Amino acid sequence: MTDDLCVIVPTIRVYECVREYVANARRHGFDTDRLHFVLVTEDFCDTDAMDEMLDELDVTGEVFDGSARERWFAEQGIEEHDHLIPEASHAQTSFGLLYLWAGEFEYGVFIDDDTLPHEDSDFFGTHMDNLQYRGAIEAVESDERWVNVLYQTDTDLYPRGYPYSAMDETVRTETTTVSEVVASQGLWTNVPDLDAVRILMDGDLDGQAQTRLDADDYGEDFVAAPGQYLTVCSMNLAFRREVVPAFYQLPMDDNPWDVGRFDDIWSGVFLKRAADLLGKQIYNGAPLCEHNKAPRSTFGDLANEVAGLELNEHVWELTDRVAEAESFADAFERMAEELVTAETTDYENGEFLRHVGEYMHDWLDCLATIESDGLEATRSARSLADD
Repeated sequence: MTDDLCVIVPTIRVYECVREYVANARRHGFDTDRLHFVLVTEDFCDTDAMDEMLDELDVTGEVFDGSARERWFAEQGIEEHDHLIPEASHAQTSFGLLYLWAGEFEYGVFIDDDTLPHEDSDFFGTHMDNLQYRGAIEAVESDERWVNVLYQTDTDLYPRGYPYSAMDETVRTETTTVSEVVASQGLWTNVPDLDAVRILMDGDLDGQAQTRLDADDYGEDFVAAPGQYLTVCSMNLAFRREVVPAFYQLPMDDNPWDVGRFDDIWSGVFLKRAADLLGKQIYNGAPLCEHNKAPRSTFGDLANEVAGLELNEHVWELTDRVAEAESFADAFERMAEELVTAETTDYENGEFLRHVGEYMHDWLDCLATIESDGLEATRSARSLADD
């Protein structure tokens, strides 16, 4: 089978995690010919070694540092949209989405370089099974309209991005039936994915938290009920091509307000709202990954997060105003307009939301340009074949 699955790995550190994911695929009989790796990195990293690794593993892929990304934009004729990819930010994963969109990939997978697959779990196979799943599953909701993806664990933890105003919620579960899964969020063992304030509350100054999680902390897979929100972490996530218009990872870090660390969180908010409007679901649970977050200053993370903490309490309320949509692109455009026109002067750094909304519009314009050019290329190829 030809590659239909674009694996996007943002990395400046331990890019060799890719070896473990490829080994996991082969151990469990997943066809590695389906995998095409896109390593998103920086000019100061050893891109030659990354290329050599892909060759050694006998998998297809490309490595994009800043210079390579610039050339790619020029080759696609979309230089005017290169501002969509922020400098020195995890949100550069959006480049992988553009690459996927310009190609013929049906699926994408985000993997962070500080993760590893569990040996006893078919990582890619489980994600693909989740995206094809139809049937009964546990649906979770709360009186705060937010679902804590760690609700099954015997802890008081809330994941990074969960609003403080939605804590101490009352959780309800029931069995539902799902038929159209568009994203599969795998959760994590070892170091929990917490924000800096919650890490400090858990008694850790090294950016990790004292609490550790293992597979036994989790129960059955689940979805958040329609009308509910949840945090979406991009360290272990698979998705269908159709969601890309509503899944931009947002202009974090590289902005005048210094807002960072909410790229995957807010993109998850937008994706969940769009999915709800279209009657589709985000699957949560397996496959678990091992999150081996390297020690770093908790206060450094706090400095990166604090500029957006108040906005995070309210951004979902703005996107929740969108009541209908015909497609993921339509939903995203409507949410963008809500952010552009919202009165946010009462919020710390409220003008950043207008900035985000404008970039969301630009994202849709960029995808439309790529799609239009791809359609013209296809027509030209067919015309030449007919001649």
